[in-house]
Parts: sequence; structure tokens; C-alpha cells
Amino acid sequence: MAEQNRTVTVVGAGLAGSEAAWQLAEAGLNVVLYEMKPDKMSPAHVYDGFGELVCSNSLRGAGLETAPGLLKEELRRFGSLIMRCADATQVSAGGALAVDRIRFSDAITESIRNHPRIQVITSEVMEIPPSRPVIIATGPLTSDSLANSIIQFFDGEDSLSFFDAAAPIVQFDSIDMSKAFFASRYGKGTADYINCPMDYEEYSVFQKELANGKMAQLRDFEDEKVFEGCVPVEVLARRGVDTLRYGPLKPVGIVDPKTGERPYAVVQLRRDNQEGTLYNIVGFQTHLTFGEQKRIFSMIPALHDAEFVRYGVMHRNTYINSPKLLNRFYESRKDTDVLFAGQITGVEGYIESTASGLYAAINLAARLNGKPRIDLDSRTAIGALSLYISGGAASDFQPMNINFGIIDSLECKKKKKRERNLEKSQRSLETIERLRSVCDENNS
Repeated sequence: MAEQNRTVTVVGAGLAGSEAAWQLAEAGLNVVLYEMKPDKMSPAHVYDGFGELVCSNSLRGAGLETAPGLLKEELRRFGSLIMRCADATQVSAGGALAVDRIRFSDAITESIRNHPRIQVITSEVMEIPPSRPVIIATGPLTSDSLANSIIQFFDGEDSLSFFDAAAPIVQFDSIDMSKAFFASRYGKGTADYINCPMDYEEYSVFQKELANGKMAQLRDFEDEKVFEGCVPVEVLARRGVDTLRYGPLKPVGIVDPKTGERPYAVVQLRRDNQEGTLYNIVGFQTHLTFGEQKRIFSMIPALHDAEFVRYGVMHRNTYINSPKLLNRFYESRKDTDVLFAGQITGVEGYIESTASGLYAAINLAARLNGKPRIDLDSRTAIGALSLYISGGAASDFQPMNINFGIIDSLECKKKKKRERNLEKSQRSLETIERLRSVCDENNS
């Protein structure tokens, strides 16, 4: 018989931890949530609220023809707190779901603090708490002391680290709109992006200066590993003269209304808050010094007088060797009452972290309440992520964003990629709907 009123400890109030705490509480369990902010901040965090977005304010593609869009819809159907707050605080971003990061964080924080079953304790956790069950969701900047405790728990299994990056943000009224124009991203969606065109000469000078820009000095806890999905823009510039034009400065699908032609290269800015007073430079994660960022990015014609409200920063990302250490429910193989969620497990990205927190929590709640688990397979995005981090080669494990490549293939392949993706999404959502009744029964 399940123990009544059992308490679960959650460490970390980021996206994964907040989602996990919410799902556990909604399932009738008491939750003690530890969060060290605002008493102590990590090197990358600046805001007191829960679920702070450090890099982009975009949760990526919204349509079901994209894997991120599918994952978000799956989360919605499981009653995700993070998705509810994201939908309520979204800002225009064409085919993507982007949010006002302050309102988003505030919405999460208010929901968590006002839940009668969640107790929030402001304190840094230095080691894995002795109370069980516990979910560790301390994110990519887990403190050295807790990281050492995790290593000891896993009998000396080494953790890994790599860099993640945040792009600069500029004030809208400092952008020279006579040298920029609104358009969609790559000709898809609505005209929500500010496009800053560059001709051949402007681009050539910019690329050379960027490739030779002065880098910020690495801190003691950082090394030179770079996550390929978040490569600094100056690293791209060094890889070849045209690398940027096939990456973040790609002009495909964009026509400058002033010339009626496609620009040689184009820098895109995406709205960062609801009011549209702030815009981030898409794909411009960087490890340049602040002075170099101001000098080089101001060479973009539309940004010659840009006022930067935040410069790009780089920070460490730590994750465990999950294929060896975790099962598909994010439980440690050593002790199933010690679970992990979020980027520390090797899921990469905002919604991926949210999905891991949700999936770990609803299945832990089911186990504690004596109910059947929600066992999602790789026909679903949530299930595919859990299987990715818990399977495969432990010797070559790398973080992963959600993508259709890790979701089961179709028996009958469509000719067009978009049609195949939509059919995969439809199959996934049908699976989710069949299993959601089980989740609802668990919470009743």
C-alpha cells in the first residue's frame, strides 16, 4: 500500500525542477523545493524568479511539422506548468514560440509559491539530500560541491562539461530601421524578425573582424569544449569566409524591400519581450569580450548605434553519463529513489528539460501512489528523449535536442519531409491521448 502524504524533495527551481515540483504536487504529493536564488546566483543567472531563461527567449518551432513543436504539444496534453506559462507570456516570433522572459519566470514562480503542497526553501544544497525520494534538477551550472557529491554517489563516475552561450540583446529604438526591415525567418511565418542586410563588402569586413576578435578569458571552472549546437559566432567566422552565410546570416527566403533583391548576408533580430522594446541577435552566442562585441557587432549597418542591454556570455554546462547511470524514467540505476531531471541528464534545451522534469515526476508520483507508470516509447517525443539519455553508448554520450531522428520511423514513408514529420506527430499525439487517461486516473 502506498505511503500516504509522502514528501518528495526537489533540488533546483529551473524549468525541470519547477515542472517536476508542480506535477508531483498536482498528483497529491507534498513537495519540498530547494532553490538557492536569490541568496546565491550562478555565473549565468541574474533574475530572482524560477525558470529563468539564460540563453534565447525562444522555445523554438511551434508547428507540428517540427520536433520542438511536437514536444511542446505533448507537454500541453500532460498539463505542463511550463507550457501554460509560456503560452500566457508569448511574444511574436513567426513560426516559433518565444516568451517575455521576465513575465514567464514570474508566472512560474507565482504558481509554484502559491501551490498548497509545495514548500519552497531558499538554500544552496551542497550534497544529495538524505531524504528520499529526491529529484536533482540543478541544471548545467551545478555547483562544484553538489557535483562532487553526485560523483561520490555514482562511485566516482566522472561528470562532463561543455559550453553553452547566450546572445546579446539590444534596445529596439537604437536600431537604425532605415537600414533594416521586418520579415519572416527564411520566408516562413509572419514578419516578426528585424532583418539587417549586409552587402559583400560590409560582410567581408565584418567576417574578418569577427574571426579575429578578442576572446574573454575563461574562468577557472570552464574549459574549451564547445557544444556543437550552440557554437559561438566567432568560431563559425573562423571556419571559413562563407560559413556565417550558411548559418545565422543565411539570406535564404529574404528579400530586401528597398532593393527588391536578396541580401548578400542578413543578421536577424528576434523580439525579446512583449512590448517589443528589446531584441536579441539570433544565433550570436559569443565568447568575445564585451568591448569587442560592441565594436564588431556595431559594424552591422543597422546596429551602428545599437545600445546593448546585455552582452553575450558563455558558461559551463555539466551533465552526467546518463546511459550508464539512469533508466528511462530518469531514476538512477543505483537507487531508484534518487532521480535526475533537466540538462544535467544530457537533454539539451528548454522544452527538453521541461519534458524530463515532467516525465520523471509523473512516473515517480505513479509509483508512490501505487498506480501504473506512463510508459512512453520512442514513437513520442517525450519517450524518445528518455530512451536517448538512458540508452546508447555511454562512452560517447553527448547532449541532444529533440529531433525527429530519435523518434521511430514510419512504416510507410511519405515522399516529402514535412508530410513525414506531420504524420509522426499525429501518431505521437494519438499515443499520448490513449495514455493520458491513465495519467488522469493516477491523479484522481
